[in-house]
Amino acid sequence: MRLVCFGDSNTYGYDPRSFFGGRYPAECRWTDLLAERTGLEVVNLGQNGREIPPGAGSLSGLLRRDDLLVVMLGDNDLLCHPRITTQEITAKMERFLRSLPSCHVLLVAPPPMALGEWVTEETLLRESAALPAAYEALALRLGIGFADAGQWGVELAFDGVHFSENGHQAFAKGIQEVLSCSLG
Repeated sequence: MRLVCFGDSNTYGYDPRSFFGGRYPAECRWTDLLAERTGLEVVNLGQNGREIPPGAGSLSGLLRRDDLLVVMLGDNDLLCHPRITTQEITAKMERFLRSLPSCHVLLVAPPPMALGEWVTEETLLRESAALPAAYEALALRLGIGFADAGQWGVELAFDGVHFSENGHQAFAKGIQEVLSCSLG
């Protein structure tokens, strides 16, 4: 089985101390830690600034039937569209997930944002905290896997959005436990 991780800068491994899109070293990124710890092939399709796309697009051509697609998106939708609601984000996610070709899917709710340089409004805190319950209901409705990264003690950096190095460690541990339970 191959894990295809489709997400934003936290999947990419963005280091918020870098101003030009730099990444943490491979030994610090959750995707690389997961590959090392599990021995699975992990494809990192993280991209800085990625919002939930309208459809599968080029992802369709990359996915194989036996892949596990790990999707963690939603933070940039909140950050880039100040008036967007959790319900609207969930509707975008549903359209995206329904456009995917047949494969196994694990929908991961990102850890809720915290006050920081990028997160200064109560609305962002409230909407990001509501995302896990909305995503869980969506996953149940679609019959796909779900995980709440907010339960894994993921430390966020000074900006209130991006994982710290310790956050990547905690995320890798949390998702590895989820995968161990679901893959048996």
